[in-house]
Amino acid sequence: MYDSLILAVPTGWEIFFYAVGGFALLVVLVLLLVVAQYGKLWFQAYMSQADVKLMAMVAMGFMRINQRIIVDAKVRAKQSGLDISENGITTPRLQAHYLAGGNVMGVLHALIAAERAGIDLDFERATAIDLAGRDVREAVQTSVRPKVIDCPDPERSGKVTLSAIAKDGVELKVRARVTVRTNLEQLIGGAVEATIIARVGESIISSIGSAVNHLSVLENPDQITKAVLARGLDAQTAFEIVSIDIADIDVGENIGARLQADQAEADTRVAEAKAELRRA
Repeated sequence: MYDSLILAVPTGWEIFFYAVGGFALLVVLVLLLVVAQYGKLWFQAYMSQADVKLMAMVAMGFMRINQRIIVDAKVRAKQSGLDISENGITTPRLQAHYLAGGNVMGVLHALIAAERAGIDLDFERATAIDLAGRDVREAVQTSVRPKVIDCPDPERSGKVTLSAIAKDGVELKVRARVTVRTNLEQLIGGAVEATIIARVGESIISSIGSAVNHLSVLENPDQITKAVLARGLDAQTAFEIVSIDIADIDVGENIGARLQADQAEADTRVAEAKAELRRA
């Protein structure tokens, strides 16, 4: 009986083999779990030649990064002909931008649009624009297709027209449209649309105020826009002014005549007061 018990006790080599077998089984189970969770996504990246490693997906899971976004970005970048090598759109760069709170897919769409339009925009600048709070995709689209902004902007100022007075005292009510495209070089730190609207409005009012009379402005409104364009109002802004067009111009009150009438009335009252004083 004791001999049989002694024979049942495993030897050192048996314990070693059991440990190795258990460890191998554990590794196989972990691999099966990894493949079950990330296998489909990794196979998609592999077939698209997107260069996303399986272990990188596991690491993204620990870093709480959405693997689907990173893989979709790499796949679209590869299919669009963008550079995904070490000097281009790499997986660590996409991970870093994701962890920084950036819009990965927005940046990728902007890079694809810039590539198609022949605009010089690299990944570093695109991510910097995105993290600065600007919509980099919209910026690229505006570079290709200029946008039109109203001056004044009714939503910002509540006014529909600009009021300017020529030298003859006649008021002119003007509404202009400014065509701009995004200047990617100055998008970070450059002034926004409100600055363009304010500068254009101020220049239009100043140009009309320098006109000899309101008739010259009505006859040649393009002289006002040319004078405004020549001032370089888009300096230090995120936009480049393409054109300024007078959309509408109306004649308002004769401010000069009204002021003269008010002055004459005031002079009359002063004269009457002095006459009454002399009588007294």
